[in-house]
Amino acid sequence: MTDAPVTVEFEDYGSKGRYFIRGANGEVAESTFSKIGERQIIIDHTEVPDVFRGQGIGLKLVTRAVEDARAAGKTIIPLCPFAREQFRRHREWADVLKG
Repeated sequence: MTDAPVTVEFEDYGSKGRYFIRGANGEVAESTFSKIGERQIIIDHTEVPDVFRGQGIGLKLVTRAVEDARAAGKTIIPLCPFAREQFRRHREWADVLKG
């Protein structure tokens, strides 16, 4: 990737969805989630291909999920090990963390 701004895209499939970033050659980094009712989501998987490694792409994906949850008054259950670790590191996200 270049130094160009990274755009995190969003897709909603009803009970599931994903945040994703497309690479220049079609690679996709994504963080998937499942919805529990109207007020909770579970981040269940984050995958970042090697081409994106070391660029903070996984963090960008989880950060976007946190921002969206906060804006919508939702909480997040981070089942994905990567997302769980990011919540541990970012205590300022405690308001959206489902304990």
